[in-house]
Amino acid sequence: MTFAWYNILGTVGVATIVIAYVLLQTEKLRSDSFYYSLLNALGAVLILISLYFEFNFPSFIVEFFWLLISLFGIGKYLLRR
Repeated sequence: MTFAWYNILGTVGVATIVIAYVLLQTEKLRSDSFYYSLLNALGAVLILISLYFEFNFPSFIVEFFWLLISLFGIGKYLLRR
C-alpha cells in the first residue's frame, strides 16, 4: 500500500486534531486557548487539502465547519487580547 503526498498530509492533519483533543482532555490545553483553536484549524486545513485530491463530500463538510469554528475561536481569542 502506498500513500500519495496528499494522503500523508491528511494523516498529519488527523493526527494534529487528535493531539489537540488529547491535550484538551489531559488539561494541557484549555478549550479557549489560542493553540487549541490553531491546532484544530491547522488539522482541518491539512485534511481539506487532501480532500481536494480525493474528494469526499461528508468529510469536506465536517472539515469545512471544523475550520470555521476553529477560526471563530482564534478570532475570539484575539479580540480578548
